[in-house]
Amino acid sequence: MNQDINNIESAGSVDVYGARVHNLKNIDVTIPHNSLSVITGLSGSGKSSLAFDTIFAEGQRRYIETFSSYARNMLGSLERPDVDKITGLSPVISIEQKTVNKNPRSTIGTTTEIYDFFRLLFARMGEAKSYLSGSPMVKYTKDKIVDLIVEQYEGKKIYVLAPLVKNRKGHYKELFENLRKKGYLYVRVDGELTELEYGMKLNRYQNHTVELVIDRMKASTSDMQRLRSTVESALKQGDKQMMVMDMDSGEVRHYSQHLMDPETGLSYPEPAPHNFSFNSPQGACRRCKGLGFVSAVDEEKVIPDKTKSIYDGAIVPLGRYKNSLIFWQIEAICKQYGHDLKTPVEKLPHEALGDILDGTDMRLDIRNETMSTSHYSGSYDGLVKYIEMQQDEDAGADANKWSGKFFSRAVCPKCGGNRLNKTSLYFFIDGKNIADVANMDIADLYEWTQGLEDRLDQTKRVVAEEILKEIRSRLKFLLDVGLDYLSLNRDSASLSGGESQRIRLATQIGSQLVNVLYILDEPSIGLHQRDNVRLINSLKQLRDNGNSIIVVEHDKDIMKEADYIVDIGPGAGRHGGEVVFQGTPSQLLAANTLTSSYLNGDKEIKVPEKRREGNGKYLRINGASGHNLKHVDLNLPLGKFICVTGVSGSGKSSLINGTLHPLLSKKFYRSIEEPLSYESVEGIENIDKVVTVDQSPLGRSPRSNPATYTGVFSDIRKLFVELPDSKLRGYKPGRFSFNVSGGRCETCKGNGYRTIEMNFLPDVLVPCEECHGKRYNRETLEVRYKGKSISDVLEMTVNQAVNFFENVPVILKKIKVLQDIGLGYIKLGQPSSTLSGGENQRVKLATELAKKDTGKTLFILDEPTTGLHFEDIRVLMKVINKLVDKGNTMVVIEHNLDVVKCADWIIDLGPGGGREGGCIMAEGTPEDFIKSDTPTSAFLKQELQ
Repeated sequence: MNQDINNIESAGSVDVYGARVHNLKNIDVTIPHNSLSVITGLSGSGKSSLAFDTIFAEGQRRYIETFSSYARNMLGSLERPDVDKITGLSPVISIEQKTVNKNPRSTIGTTTEIYDFFRLLFARMGEAKSYLSGSPMVKYTKDKIVDLIVEQYEGKKIYVLAPLVKNRKGHYKELFENLRKKGYLYVRVDGELTELEYGMKLNRYQNHTVELVIDRMKASTSDMQRLRSTVESALKQGDKQMMVMDMDSGEVRHYSQHLMDPETGLSYPEPAPHNFSFNSPQGACRRCKGLGFVSAVDEEKVIPDKTKSIYDGAIVPLGRYKNSLIFWQIEAICKQYGHDLKTPVEKLPHEALGDILDGTDMRLDIRNETMSTSHYSGSYDGLVKYIEMQQDEDAGADANKWSGKFFSRAVCPKCGGNRLNKTSLYFFIDGKNIADVANMDIADLYEWTQGLEDRLDQTKRVVAEEILKEIRSRLKFLLDVGLDYLSLNRDSASLSGGESQRIRLATQIGSQLVNVLYILDEPSIGLHQRDNVRLINSLKQLRDNGNSIIVVEHDKDIMKEADYIVDIGPGAGRHGGEVVFQGTPSQLLAANTLTSSYLNGDKEIKVPEKRREGNGKYLRINGASGHNLKHVDLNLPLGKFICVTGVSGSGKSSLINGTLHPLLSKKFYRSIEEPLSYESVEGIENIDKVVTVDQSPLGRSPRSNPATYTGVFSDIRKLFVELPDSKLRGYKPGRFSFNVSGGRCETCKGNGYRTIEMNFLPDVLVPCEECHGKRYNRETLEVRYKGKSISDVLEMTVNQAVNFFENVPVILKKIKVLQDIGLGYIKLGQPSSTLSGGENQRVKLATELAKKDTGKTLFILDEPTTGLHFEDIRVLMKVINKLVDKGNTMVVIEHNLDVVKCADWIIDLGPGGGREGGCIMAEGTPEDFIKSDTPTSAFLKQELQ
């Protein structure tokens, strides 16, 4: 139920006066406190400029202003947003999509702090078992050890020993001398009793086990004082461990105040939370340092074609046969197995191939006429070691890059991908270790924690109650935002923007803060319609806790459930930046805006009259089984617009981004990214390239812009070079580039502005006093085409440029496409960092549209509607259809039903997320698809009716 607007306003509001950040046109906005407010509008209209660059930026600036001047200097000050005044601003927390942690050590468990609680739980309650015998580990008090010795050895003669060295190399001369000076007479070395003598030492190159003989005595209840004193000395010398050996039988028993296996004497340190952390040296696997994976030389990359012989270049790092020592060594190995270098690799014995790759200790006899000596004998370290040596820092950057081509990421052989050392993995609760717990789906994990106290004994139950209460509440928040298919061990870097945002949302709900202003950037991204209700309920729960929420969103369901809506428009870029509506959702339906016309049904994205037949050819991937995929066969009918749908976590990204795209990139562009496992691929000859179009910025620096990305700037520079003034002065294309010396302004290096450092105050960007923001020097700007300099051209909008270059076909062709897809308002030289995600995406699509193509391109788009308004989606569909009409194939991962209903072919994965997913549930045209029984088909049926 939407609250009455008067009730909302009575709680106060955030009032923004005169906001002018980016394209905002001096706007005033009121957003009520303690409400769920949505800011919507076209892509590029100024939504993010208002929510993040104005309201959040000012909140963050005010927070940093509360620090001491010393702290502010260390942090660096933030620039005040271009706004007259903001009142009613409470502490602000921003939950954006862009803040995905790329650190491989960051997981869902560490981000949400759930794993930290599990570390505490296992440290306090874990039942330790020996990894040698599987027996439960025990630990004794001093008195208990004395009682056990009396009970087990009553009336027997015994040696009481203290373990000092366990299976380590060394001569231990100093150790023996120190013991002798303390008055001890005997030690037990490698199972043999030996008298301590002056100058005694062992073979330093062999492993030794040394125990100190504390006392020889007869175990008896009549001499308890001596026994107690001996046990105390033994535990002190043996670091809380000791042994008792029966003089007659030689049988040894172990006792410890630490956790210990009485059968083998194996001892564990006292468990603490850091022992279960893969980010701590005490808990991490020593081989992979807690990452769960290692880089290893991949035999498939070293010898990709085993039908070739070594002589013909089967071993890629070595190439074809040359007269060199390594080939002579390999030839000697082959001869030992009855083969030579001209034998195809597939016919060499497995042992021979193992020796070639991993080396051999056998002496190799090499006879070769080209050597100065006719006979050479030596060992061979192997190709793998040689390639690994090229990864050393001393080898140089070129060698590092070259050898890197032969490495693949593999699961750590020591910990099996569990990240922890062996000791940490042998603590159990209810039959599960901490790695088992971290690898469970969150839904299964939540179920396992339910009633866990009842499966524990009374002592442990008291300890567990509070910890489990915290764990369950946090897991419940993750379930509430639709993330039941993930596991705590999932890398943060592998999450989509929407997933990482919902995890941070769940963390914030768990923190139970009040009177905070949360700003979220499209939390519904990547969320299936089925899970939307759970997300909306989570947002409402956050609001009901006493917080204010601003959501930048285009989702119909969230807009209808909001308390307040601000619509920014009417257009995008220069044509946006105004408040066209603010009020309740019911008031918006009656208003006359672009958003309201789509919400009330006056406008809609039309279903195509007929579906494309395609070209009759297919691209097939058989037996895809990466992540949660269950040996699925993917059939892509080419020449069609294909939508891949399914609930969150069903395996869409694993199939398309993890298998299909790397596979094709490797084929066409020799990409080093490995596809997830699959059996075979067919029909790859039916396409000639693969293009992925995402919403990331056009280039890596602010210097990139639509003109440079589309390539039209090169044509514009050539045009200026051909002008009479340029020829007279001998100017080349580089003269008109702002990235290289020559024609650019050297004061600002072609940026157009200079950064002035203000120490305690924020840095200020001021127009360059030399070129006044024009980027070029005076001589370059004197060259004009139709009265306009190169700087004037970069300042033109696409619409202006279309008219200006109407008689230059090579330039017109590229910029006309930008105009046709609705980007006429952006400037040719506008920095890509100021473009929205939707605008970046459309510039990339326009670049592909302008290219000459063969009609055999496969395009892959992952949720292209992110950040797009209904009207933007209509324009996007127009572009997609243009590309498909040329004969290309478009594969789109999407939840948005406005896109799905326009597809020629739908492939739906499911039925659930995580382990419950990974199957292709249905495929076909939308009309055939809605006849199936899947979560997606039910929602699409409503949309098509």
